[in-house]
Amino acid sequence: MAITMDMIKELRERTGAGVVDCKKVLAEVDGDVDKAVDELQKRGIAKAAKKAGRIAAEGHVGCYVHAGGRIAVLVEVNCESDFVARTPEFKELCEDVAMQIAAMNPLYVREDEIPAEDVNKQTEIFVAQVKEEGKPDKIAPKIVEGKVVKWKKEVCLVDQQFVKNDEITVGDLVAQATAKTGEKVTIRRFARFEVGEGLAKRECNLAAEIAELQQGG
Repeated sequence: MAITMDMIKELRERTGAGVVDCKKVLAEVDGDVDKAVDELQKRGIAKAAKKAGRIAAEGHVGCYVHAGGRIAVLVEVNCESDFVARTPEFKELCEDVAMQIAAMNPLYVREDEIPAEDVNKQTEIFVAQVKEEGKPDKIAPKIVEGKVVKWKKEVCLVDQQFVKNDEITVGDLVAQATAKTGEKVTIRRFARFEVGEGLAKRECNLAAEIAELQQGG
């Protein structure tokens, strides 16, 4: 049986396992998702999902500075105990996530944080692009849908491919940390700063205001 992305997605949601593990196990059980869940649990790969309901109130703020101080990132990664938060491995995880943010510039931590208006705006852009490309009306909606799905993965931190290992996502990296530490690990929030970011826009706005004042005068 061919292993589809929908099958892999369902298995990931139910177990918290990585894409590679999900695909491999699904192939072994001929695409039976229920059997795949059992198999992942037997192998200990699904441990992370069982901790999803627990509270992670401790943690560490990781930082990363790049390009001679032109880009800087702060990220809060949470766990359940101060003991885990103080370990070198957890601090390294925080630094890796901060480096990911510096390199890939995500806009949100996860998909459920994307405001509906942002999705609608991006959808309108893709609709215009597809129309400009002259795609047939029959397939245009599917093309737009695919572009939106791809965009969400690009702008959500946990869905991005990990820069140090493109076989896993950042979400997979966090799930591995959960399994390894025995505690729920989660990325809460981040801030990314880049020298000069947004200044051009403000200068344009200022020029427009000056022009408007001159016309009014």
